[in-house]
Amino acid sequence: MNRSTHARALPGIALVLCLAWTAPAHAQLSDDAPAWQEGEVPAAPAFRTTGLVDFQISTASELAYGIDPATLSLGQDGVVRYVMVARSRAGALNALYEGLRCASAEVKTYARWAVAADGTGGAWRTTDKAEWRSLFAGHASRPALVLARTGLCDGVTPNAPVSRMLRDLKLGKSRD
Repeated sequence: MNRSTHARALPGIALVLCLAWTAPAHAQLSDDAPAWQEGEVPAAPAFRTTGLVDFQISTASELAYGIDPATLSLGQDGVVRYVMVARSRAGALNALYEGLRCASAEVKTYARWAVAADGTGGAWRTTDKAEWRSLFAGHASRPALVLARTGLCDGVTPNAPVSRMLRDLKLGKSRD
């Protein structure tokens, strides 16, 4: 072989070597990594409407939002679960029991609080077809997106421990 033959062969040899070295690493990442699976979801917890950690969706919002700090938890599956309370100026109350996956930027509503017909008390109504939805899917996901950015997530990981999440929510730290 002469020099020009060697020069033409080098790029091809380099490509083959690169592919040979990266193929096992790629196979190891994709074949050995187990698919994520959500753990057992605890029943919707009792919640309070006093002592909430407030957060703001927008200055134009007609609702005041907060989460009950006693309901905030981090599961073994990496899901941050909490009860979010939304109150109108007229006193109407909505509460949602939700899960937030920082790794995939998704939220899932497990249950909604339904006030009793006589206005006293209420009960959780589970969501029949609860599915994970993107935090960027629209208006319904906006409160979860704000929670993720201001304290519950640190990028694609939960902002563990729960005490740090609460501290950052109270301080209003943005993680954009």
